[in-house]
Amino acid sequence: MKLVLALVAAFTTATLSSGALAGAAEDIISKEKCSKCHTDKTTKKGPSWASVAEKYKGDAGAEAKLVEMLKTGGKDDHNIVKASDADLKAIVQIVLSSK
Repeated sequence: MKLVLALVAAFTTATLSSGALAGAAEDIISKEKCSKCHTDKTTKKGPSWASVAEKYKGDAGAEAKLVEMLKTGGKDDHNIVKASDADLKAIVQIVLSSK
């Protein structure tokens, strides 16, 4: 019984904290006005998130590459996003999960 309760508590904690990160990431996406250049599915000034997700599909290093690009602007002169590493990772997960 204690094991079941511990597993339920761990699952609940993980679920709630991932939602908090996603919420913070969405707030940053809005604040940084990412939608000026990107949308979920269509190309604007920048690639759609779905096309970024497709490009990096199966790439184990995709998250690290994209977090670094958001931090530094990368070689494509992307706007630098000032946020914690955890928030940047949450943003990247939103992008990489786009379809």
